[in-house]
Amino acid sequence: MGEETPLLNTRPTSPESKINNSKLFLAVFSAVLGNFNFGYSLVYSSPVLPKLQSPDADPRLRMDTEQAAWFGSIYTLGAAAGGLGAMLLNDMIGRKLSIMTSAVPSTIGYMLMGGAVDLWMLHVGRFLTGVAGGMTAASIPVYISEISHKGVRGALGSCPQITAVFGALALYALGLVVPWRWLAVAGELPAVLMVVLLAFMPCSPRRLISLGREQQAEKALRWLRGKHYDTQIELSAIQHSINTRGKVTWSQLATPLYYRPIIISVVMRFLQQMTGITPILVYLEPIFSKSKVSLEPRYDAAIVGAVRLFSVAIAAFLMDRAGRKALLYTSSMLMFLSTLTLTMIYHTTACPPGPAPPNLTVSLDYSSHSTTGYTAPSIIPLISTMVFIFGYAMGWGPITWLLMSEVLPLVARGVASGLCVTVSWLTAFMLTHAFTHLVDRYGLYVPYLCFTVVCVLCLLFNAVCIPETRGRSLEEIENYFRTGRTFTINRSPSTVQSS
Repeated sequence: MGEETPLLNTRPTSPESKINNSKLFLAVFSAVLGNFNFGYSLVYSSPVLPKLQSPDADPRLRMDTEQAAWFGSIYTLGAAAGGLGAMLLNDMIGRKLSIMTSAVPSTIGYMLMGGAVDLWMLHVGRFLTGVAGGMTAASIPVYISEISHKGVRGALGSCPQITAVFGALALYALGLVVPWRWLAVAGELPAVLMVVLLAFMPCSPRRLISLGREQQAEKALRWLRGKHYDTQIELSAIQHSINTRGKVTWSQLATPLYYRPIIISVVMRFLQQMTGITPILVYLEPIFSKSKVSLEPRYDAAIVGAVRLFSVAIAAFLMDRAGRKALLYTSSMLMFLSTLTLTMIYHTTACPPGPAPPNLTVSLDYSSHSTTGYTAPSIIPLISTMVFIFGYAMGWGPITWLLMSEVLPLVARGVASGLCVTVSWLTAFMLTHAFTHLVDRYGLYVPYLCFTVVCVLCLLFNAVCIPETRGRSLEEIENYFRTGRTFTINRSPSTVQSS
């Protein structure tokens, strides 16, 4: 041995140890501002509807029951349209530009609501903010998963949900002190900041390689990982993944590589909405006004928003430690226990005596506290709702978004993610609109009983169908669906030497 040869062989430095995540975090922050706006706009109706149904509201803007139901649910219809648009835009102009484009309907929508002088302006504005929400919901998780490495993808994959929750909490907090028109004005700011920051962020390296722009992909990956990172290993893995498949055809959709991850993603988004999360958030203040909780409904809503943010932060911390399936099991059980408790509590409520006039229904009396009594203590509905939100935000909230971006094959990811979001929001629209009429006819216990059954289905679906993706690269996850049961990628010796 020469004099320069070390006596003890040291282990080679892993590529992950040379990664600098600071610019990656900046790129993720720039993107998830769209999710902040999404969370903000989703719950905009919760503090606004009581103002628009109060006796002193502007007569041109005062809403009856049916109009209030449409104002609460039309956002989800717009989100479904935004998801359809993202199916085309994700592959036509890329993930980053799709996210930036969402700022256009968002800004116009908030301008219409902030300056509304007629009901149609409120409904059209809320629909447009829903379009923006659907576009960001389909594009941001995919963008984050494609620019992240497996060491932090779990935590960063929960960032869209965290920022959406933070946006909802900001809306609840501002709603305590800010007039409803100024709430719309404030909603324009995150979208504008998002566009400014994203203009300086790189495109997805995986998309650049799929377009044949290897040099731009290498430059983008080096910017994201730091100047000391060896990009060739990751680039060759991405290239190998792309080279092993061509454009997907209808016949290929019948193979497990494509239909299994697409079905898992679609069913997860369907079950996520069927848990009742959207109508609960959209009508949070009106629900509390019927629950006879000691605090005012607006303060109850703010407390629930804070609990939601805390639980999502816990989920982000545990995502790459406890694993996806363990959190989904915990989430399903907590939601089941809370909805079962609320079902029993609301079942003790006496039904309204006789049919009420259409515009004076008990279920959507947003302007006053209900005088309907409960046999259980008044604090239990608030605690149970907090447990439900805590459970949802720990599992079925963030992990559904993360798994969608992880399991969908790259060649169909743009279209499939748009399909998932469209199914999700069409389900949310039907459920949110039906929620009003179910409560009006049967009381709160019937929808909560349905939510309880869905939580059991969530538990079973997680046990049977969802794979554990913690610590797996996107290529390994895709190999799992290609082979049936293994994440390990077997390559030929020539391929290994070239990489």
